[in-house]
Amino acid sequence: MALHMRSSILVILTAFLWIMGISCTRTGDTSCHILFKTDTPDSIPYRIPAIASLSDGSLLALADYRHCRSDIGWGRVDIHGRKSYDDGATWADEFPLLAGSGIPKAVDCGFGDAALVADRESEEVLVIAVCGETVYWHETTNRQNPNRIALMRSQDNARTWELWKEITEDIYSLFDESSHGCVQSCFVGSGKICQSRKCKYGSNYRIYAALCARPNGNRVLYSDDFGRTWAALGGIDALPAIYGDEPKCEELPDGSVVLSSRTRGGRIFNIFTYSDASKAEGQWGEAAFSGADNSGCAAIDNACNGEILIVPAVRKSDGEKVSIALQSVPLGPGRTRVGVYFKEVTGGMTPQTMASYWEKPYKVTDQPSAYSTMVLQSNGNIAFYYEEENKPVEGGFDMVYKEIPLDTLTFDRYRIWKR
Repeated sequence: MALHMRSSILVILTAFLWIMGISCTRTGDTSCHILFKTDTPDSIPYRIPAIASLSDGSLLALADYRHCRSDIGWGRVDIHGRKSYDDGATWADEFPLLAGSGIPKAVDCGFGDAALVADRESEEVLVIAVCGETVYWHETTNRQNPNRIALMRSQDNARTWELWKEITEDIYSLFDESSHGCVQSCFVGSGKICQSRKCKYGSNYRIYAALCARPNGNRVLYSDDFGRTWAALGGIDALPAIYGDEPKCEELPDGSVVLSSRTRGGRIFNIFTYSDASKAEGQWGEAAFSGADNSGCAAIDNACNGEILIVPAVRKSDGEKVSIALQSVPLGPGRTRVGVYFKEVTGGMTPQTMASYWEKPYKVTDQPSAYSTMVLQSNGNIAFYYEEENKPVEGGFDMVYKEIPLDTLTFDRYRIWKR
């Protein structure tokens, strides 16, 4: 009887700790929390991590809630969220941010693959997502029946939200007069939208949103008014990575823009160098593959969405201030062992130097694992948020947050630089 009571108390306590986001149930690691859990074979599965550090220091984490049990475009998908007000130590209750109607062919049938950015100078937060019921790669999805795009905005650090609006034509119409022909299908790469630390030529620091597009691969958008209007970085004819898949952007110390794109075996990198940042004029380099052959970001036997993040750091060996790039991928083989590569970066880099000679990766998990994203949180640690496979549901994942110091990710060679 006493043993049964103790077991019951343990079950209740474990459930409470999970709800509060106290620890990863599989690891017992108090820096690691399962934010969205797929429990049973009948559970609606979660996927697609996006996270932002808001201007008040709180964290906002989002995930797809897939009623249709598949990717956005195949039926009803919602986007759910959770917030932390103490650098990820505890997490508030799950809430629905965008709820799909499930109505066939409706623009609001589903919402998924969220991309997220929080303005550093205000309380404004921006979410861009795929919406509707069209499948990105399907032959029936084209300029007349495109993959649709939704935008949602908060003015108070994600406490309340304005009604979502469709911006499909705002984006697609940018490329209608391109010499390569119009874009038939596209979406913003899920996870982190990049905000510049250097370029402010409008109401807000410039933001960059990278498109997965067909045909001809990636394009990059920029906005100087926090997503109210958009333009193509490098012009409407620029093709920064014609073989790129799901992409992300980051900013080098000199203000150049790095494109990092999913591809089998690693990443594709390209760099946009400004000739006149105030006019967004400049040019893309020649895209370069990063993988095992050039000591790059090898992803063995997989192609998977990852994240690039560049942070200010101090080299411990000599106290020198440097910039460190972090790139996450499943280390493999296959979609397993999500990890993080790192390297020092400077201004004036080429795509080829960016792609090669990354340092050995830090392995975040031994489990089957897939998409990942990361941001710098207010206490100077990395908020790492990723998918870890949970066997009860086919295609379902536990959405796991882990707080990791830069010291740990770089094997004690660097620490975060703080003013």
